[in-house]
Amino acid sequence: MTRQPTFFIPHGGGPCFFMPDPQGNWTSMEAFLRSLPERLPEPPKAILVVSGHWETQGFAFTGAAQPDLLFDYYGFPEHTYELRFDAPGSPALAARASQLLRDAGFAAAPDAQRGYDHGVFVPLKVSWPEAQVPVVEMSLDRSLDPALHLAAGRALAPLRDEGVLIVGSGMSFHNMRGYGNPASTEPSRAFDAWLTEAAEADAATRAEALTHWAEAPGGRFSHPREEHLLPLMVAAGASEGAGEKVYSDLVLKTAISAFRFD
Repeated sequence: MTRQPTFFIPHGGGPCFFMPDPQGNWTSMEAFLRSLPERLPEPPKAILVVSGHWETQGFAFTGAAQPDLLFDYYGFPEHTYELRFDAPGSPALAARASQLLRDAGFAAAPDAQRGYDHGVFVPLKVSWPEAQVPVVEMSLDRSLDPALHLAAGRALAPLRDEGVLIVGSGMSFHNMRGYGNPASTEPSRAFDAWLTEAAEADAATRAEALTHWAEAPGGRFSHPREEHLLPLMVAAGASEGAGEKVYSDLVLKTAISAFRFD
């Protein structure tokens, strides 16, 4: 089976891809997400998605055979709470991923009750609208320790040779007060430039840089709280290969990017 790459993708704002967008704020991001399947060497056997919207003590994985949807966004049109994404879960993958992390010394377990949050079902509904590929969601550790998440990614790397696509779902800029503000453009671009250099470095240099992301130009401005950046750590940690920026745009006056790791 061909080794799958890993990705860090932006998941947008709430259910943005399923609402009118007269200004075209989300057009290029939606086009990028739609292109994900064709960027893979072969269709994935399953998709493991690390979401910036689920934090637990230790790591957890959705373990249901058919997870429900969690509409964890607020104040959007009624129809966005009726979206469907009926991708099957994979209890076997949840168990396998949990065991890999436990073998590496992490606390990890499947959660048979947890559903897919919008960091999972919104972007994947764009990328895989037929919802036929099994999906497992992975939580962040509540510590929000970047080195811990890089190490967790390294422990999960064998899944890539088993046909599993590992996707970190977050946003490379996530300052809610900064979106739409012209004053955000330059600091977001500064952080995006730093993040691109870090992501495209060799694996050892990349890990060291990402561990200290908060010291980067525009780092804390771009992420007052880092939960939307940490999925990148898992995706990067699961790869010893080169990183590449595969999407970039100015969205709501802020620089937003996506990365692939081979």
